[in-house]
Amino acid sequence: MSDNHRTGPDPGLVTAARAGDGPALEELVSRCLPLVYNIVGRALNGHADVDDVVQETLLRMVRGLPKLRDPSAFRSWLVAITIRQIRNREQSRATDRGRRTHLEDAETITDPALDFAGLTILRLGLTEQRREVAEATRWLDPDDQELLSLWWLEETGELERPELAGALGLSDRHAAVRVQRMKRQMEISRGVVRALGAEPRCAELDQIAVQWDGTPSPLWRKRFARHLRSCGVCERLERGLLPMERLLGGLPLVAAPDSLHPAAVLAHVRTSTTPSSTDSSGAGSSPQSARSGHGGSRAARRGHRQLARTGRRVAGKKAVMGGSAAVAVIAVTALVAARLTAGPSAPAAATAPPPAPVTATSSSPAPPPSPSQSQSPSKSPSPSAKTSAKPSPVKRSAPPSVPIASGAKKGVGVWTFNGVSQALAASGASWYYTWNTQHQGVTTPRSASFVPMIWGAASVTDEALAQARAAGPYLLAFNEPDFAQQSNMSVDEALQLWPKLMAAGKILGSPAVATGAATPGGWLDQFMAGAAEKGYRVDFITLHWYGGDFRTSQAVDQLKSYLTQVYTRYHKPIWLTEYALIDFSQGTRFPSAAQQAAFVTASTAMLNGLPYVHRYAWFGLGADPSKPSSGLFTDATAATAAGRAFQTAR
Repeated sequence: MSDNHRTGPDPGLVTAARAGDGPALEELVSRCLPLVYNIVGRALNGHADVDDVVQETLLRMVRGLPKLRDPSAFRSWLVAITIRQIRNREQSRATDRGRRTHLEDAETITDPALDFAGLTILRLGLTEQRREVAEATRWLDPDDQELLSLWWLEETGELERPELAGALGLSDRHAAVRVQRMKRQMEISRGVVRALGAEPRCAELDQIAVQWDGTPSPLWRKRFARHLRSCGVCERLERGLLPMERLLGGLPLVAAPDSLHPAAVLAHVRTSTTPSSTDSSGAGSSPQSARSGHGGSRAARRGHRQLARTGRRVAGKKAVMGGSAAVAVIAVTALVAARLTAGPSAPAAATAPPPAPVTATSSSPAPPPSPSQSQSPSKSPSPSAKTSAKPSPVKRSAPPSVPIASGAKKGVGVWTFNGVSQALAASGASWYYTWNTQHQGVTTPRSASFVPMIWGAASVTDEALAQARAAGPYLLAFNEPDFAQQSNMSVDEALQLWPKLMAAGKILGSPAVATGAATPGGWLDQFMAGAAEKGYRVDFITLHWYGGDFRTSQAVDQLKSYLTQVYTRYHKPIWLTEYALIDFSQGTRFPSAAQQAAFVTASTAMLNGLPYVHRYAWFGLGADPSKPSSGLFTDATAATAAGRAFQTAR
């Protein structure tokens, strides 16, 4: 275990907070937040419920604080409360799972890669073997995830073994046995991660992985591990692995997102009308009382969880839970973070002609699939275009516009121009793509990640698929297959090729149609129906949108309406990978620089408030200074008005 032990809050601070000192209480919550967030985040592997459980844990900590007799035992007491809240959440989900309707489930859809391994790799900039350890955590059994959340913190010096054992309600001896068993599973998982990531990969392992959907799971860990034990090629890959304890020692905690803020938690405490006396049994004077108490009535616990979820789903809605009136819920929403990988990029100016299909084997950078004069007017969200795309009847209200940690949503389409790498870094984008599986000469800033794309049918090659797999975990697919000037694919052709993309992308987006994504019987609708019939995986919906109405408020409303229609129809997360104000109804017409900039500001604020929109990408990074465009930078440092607005968008 690491000797880099970090002590808990000073007993004096705990005493002052317990006595009702407001600044001390806020400081105490601030200091507790990283520890609680890391325990919950890793135990739940970054599920969207993480923020709810963190907030509920801190609520119970604040409410139970007056009854804490020994301030020096504060951290052990807090860890015990945290583990109990994690278990309460799991029990509640198991109970509710059988009652939940399809539509209720649809509103809890989360980004499949929004996990704590990804956040750890991204935010801590882990080196190769540390990265493999973080990725290996995804393969553990659910029971081991909880233990891992504590053991990881023990190895990084945040917890001691008695605190780990006490939080689990185990003796030190029993805890040691559990830890050793979990570590064995982690070592097996490390071997699986290394073998799957090897280039070239073992041919026999590749054959086994054909049926794998790319999502880590205990079942597939066991299947791959059986091969590793009998394969001389894969077995050699495990040589040179350092002990996990050496790799984890001294690592800092992963920072909590901005959406979790001490002031928000305290505001929730002050406004809540649920009696706090029921919480004290779960936050008593000792870790044991926190484990053994009920932590409030079942109705009260359900009420808190439902309040947090309702705050994300229905704007302004109030409900009655467990006899207590629901109050305004602090908007603590799903974790969002930039992704695992980073890399460079490449396409042409916004007025460039559409490209021919490209393959990953092409030696020259591919031009961007940018909007052109030949594109149909329906690309813009004019009233006539939208009335033709009738969505299916709304089954329930869409999630509300609530503030969320939006930085990781913001992305941009990138093509090669003078100073492209510097411009990308200056833009503040947390992710980008190049309409290709390669970075194409762009240097990725440390704050951003690269997402590969299989552009069209001709791009489905072994080389391109290998590049996509290496750049994961996300994969974008088939650029505007419904448009003759773009990838121009039939639904049947796309479905025929889809299994190859499933094997290459852990988290796979739908083909990005040019228009009519919500239209019953449209290209995307047919594709989604075909994929469902064949049991194919589509993890999120990819959309393009261009607005021909240059009035800011109207344009934002039209874009939001389109997104709502698409979400209502498919109930999947949405990536908006091309969007801007460009009117294609009569040639190609751009708004003024001021209009484009105003739309950037208003639209990013709107998109950041839609929880089912997981990412968006402006079209695009490059701008020709001699002609109108929607681009953000004319060179490495010269931002357009839209570019300056994009830089300030959060």
